[in-house]
Amino acid sequence: MSFKIVEQTTPRLNRCELSVPGSSPQMFEKAAKSDADVIFLDLEDAVAPDDKPQARKNIIEGLNDIDWGNKTMSLRINGLDTHYMYRDVVDVLEQTGERLDLIMIPKAGTAADIYAVDMLVTQIEAAKGRKKRIGFEMIIETALGMANVDEIAAASPRNESLHFGVADYAASTKARTTSIGGPNPNYGVLTDADDAGKRDYHWGDMWHYAIARMVVAARANGLRPIDGPFGDFSDPDGYRAQAQRAAILGCEGKWAIHPKQIAIANEVFTPSEKEVEKARRILAAMEQAQKEGRGAVALDGRLIDIASIKQAEAMVKQAELISGG
Repeated sequence: MSFKIVEQTTPRLNRCELSVPGSSPQMFEKAAKSDADVIFLDLEDAVAPDDKPQARKNIIEGLNDIDWGNKTMSLRINGLDTHYMYRDVVDVLEQTGERLDLIMIPKAGTAADIYAVDMLVTQIEAAKGRKKRIGFEMIIETALGMANVDEIAAASPRNESLHFGVADYAASTKARTTSIGGPNPNYGVLTDADDAGKRDYHWGDMWHYAIARMVVAARANGLRPIDGPFGDFSDPDGYRAQAQRAAILGCEGKWAIHPKQIAIANEVFTPSEKEVEKARRILAAMEQAQKEGRGAVALDGRLIDIASIKQAEAMVKQAELISGG
């Protein structure tokens, strides 16, 4: 273990993060009653330029008047390269109470981007006497952002999560695709011929590096890594496959751009009863071994090491967070 201890961010359930356009206030009540853990009210890509001022007003009213229950509430502001961003932050923070939990920063490119938003938020909190400290979610969705992902992840104590924005990332890297997430039939490998001359073609995951890279940066800084959108909401199997891939790589959750995707995300990112029971047995076996003065511990014919115990502890904590939510 390194001498540097990684401080973990505020623990929150983040299995499913539901996107709700600020220009569609008729969707607010339904979102509040959904099973999503986190809701981000969107002022950026889902809102047309002419609709942004009204969308901002809708969000202010919604945060003030709607009962959002125990949902974690986030606000996706416009990019720092627009003239909308400062008003998004100032108006929403100055005109709402303590219900907002997070600000989502799109297209984060450098640590200075996070510093700029932090400065503005800190001044507003101090001026208005806000008691709850706003946390930050950063979307890594450009080549610049991915190149600077480590610095972005460490840029502010407000930072809570990194998200992979696949569509803008594809545009930024000039990837040859127009889909929002998912596989591409042209990204694969052709095997050598067997004795009969047959060759097999295996599809690959063109987003594997990006997701894995973001997970490393997030975990190295105690943040939650979250997979972004899957555009085809009529393809539940495809969504599930992408969510499972993200979970295996270390992500804690995934976006939902349609209510149909919420239940799938919650299912994929909730450990099964069987997994949780095994984790509890691992912890119980270690506790018993310590009482008996034994250093080595085995369970079901397999050695239990420190890494196994840490994995078990993380799974049990996640299960307890879910049951408490």
